[in-house]
Amino acid sequence: MAHQHYKMYKPFGFISQMGSNNIKEKRSKRFISELHPFDDDVMAIGRLDLKSEGLLLMTTDGKLSDTVNRSGIEKEYYAQLDGVITPEAIEKLEKGVEIGIEGKKYLTKPCQAKLITEELNFPEPHHLLRVGTHRPNSWLSVTLTEGKFRQVRKMTAVVGFPTLRLVRVRIGTVTLKGMNPSDVIDFPNLPAELNLE
Repeated sequence: MAHQHYKMYKPFGFISQMGSNNIKEKRSKRFISELHPFDDDVMAIGRLDLKSEGLLLMTTDGKLSDTVNRSGIEKEYYAQLDGVITPEAIEKLEKGVEIGIEGKKYLTKPCQAKLITEELNFPEPHHLLRVGTHRPNSWLSVTLTEGKFRQVRKMTAVVGFPTLRLVRVRIGTVTLKGMNPSDVIDFPNLPAELNLE
């Protein structure tokens, strides 16, 4: 039987899991299984944290999920930052900065980072983000080939520009284009770079 694949625009406030058997968790947290009637064997390829939004790939192929997570495929994020980021800070991000991972220091791999100057057409931010209450802000594109926990947020904070809003817009050649929060699209034919046998 062929595996099923989907792409989703995960909204702010949802956990990148299908659900929980813990009654307390079910009451206090929102899971992506609320957004679409997925089969029981569907899982997320990688995750986005509770406050992050954007592209999430789903699959019934556990081997594929593991391979993609370890393969070094590019993942591009748009980060709305508190403050107008400087060229010097962008250069530091590109070269790699030291962040904390599980209580240990970690030097991030070189990445691509660039200031976004064009107007973005994202939906309004969730009211809990309080984007309008901060100093002037800027948008930054960050493209990683790794994916540590809350990595982009930690990286921008280290160079002095905390992330207010984070949207993953691309995984490999798969993009968020044309999608709105909570959209789920059946994705039967994976691009070659994701179909890693």
